[in-house]
Amino acid sequence: MVSASEGNNAIGAKLAPKVPAKAASGALSKDMPLRFQISGLDFFYGPKQAVFNLNLNIPTNRITALIGPSGCGKSTFLRTLNRMNDTIRNTRWSGNVLLDGQDITKMDVVGLRRRVGMVFQRPNPFPKSIYDNVAYGLRVNGHAGRLSDLVEHSLHRAALWDEVKDYLHKSALALSGGQQQRLCIARALAVDPEVLLLDEPCSALDPVTTAKIEELMFQLKDSCTIAIVTHNMQQAARASDFTAFMLDGKLIEYNDTPKLFTTPADPRTEAYITGRFG
Repeated sequence: MVSASEGNNAIGAKLAPKVPAKAASGALSKDMPLRFQISGLDFFYGPKQAVFNLNLNIPTNRITALIGPSGCGKSTFLRTLNRMNDTIRNTRWSGNVLLDGQDITKMDVVGLRRRVGMVFQRPNPFPKSIYDNVAYGLRVNGHAGRLSDLVEHSLHRAALWDEVKDYLHKSALALSGGQQQRLCIARALAVDPEVLLLDEPCSALDPVTTAKIEELMFQLKDSCTIAIVTHNMQQAARASDFTAFMLDGKLIEYNDTPKLFTTPADPRTEAYITGRFG
């Protein structure tokens, strides 16, 4: 029996292009401001390497989607951007990750995560009230006054205020799955991050709620850079400005979304987005 990773390796080798895969920098115009600049990123779980020599620039105030088969390194890469992987034992990485030109390894990790918020695949509200969930990060960061105004503002930004304004002091765990996910987004937005990382935020949501999350992303990108991991090709095509395709821990192709989905430069990209493997 052939494993999924072995199958992907075989297909990747069979469909390997005769020319190098499209360079990450080629997808962006030279005058486009960059939020993240990643070069030579390698990541290891113990002796196993999960990301190989990844080079990618993430533009400011745009939505960048990361697509690829399960286990290809998308979430690992995403968690590197705010050093969330630092909490996992026996991991290490090398390379350069710059946030607004600053090396993230030389930044205070609390300050980094204040600037780079994250929302996970499964909603993870705290076992507290709706209000206290959103206010938590504000209190940790020393916002003593105007809490109610900031909580309301964050819930408005997450398109949740109208649904919960009369129940702010009820348990967040009583909300629906889609509401909990938007609450987690509101919690991340409360400290006004410059970047929002979304790791498959719609995988467990119905189409109506997914549409709300996507509309929210469009509204947020004027004030926030967004990077999203998704297995949903339609979502990546609808919601992102740029798309990166990863396979077996390597960046295969990166381009503006319409070009990547209509005229992919690498046959492995075409095979994945047309459903021939993945």
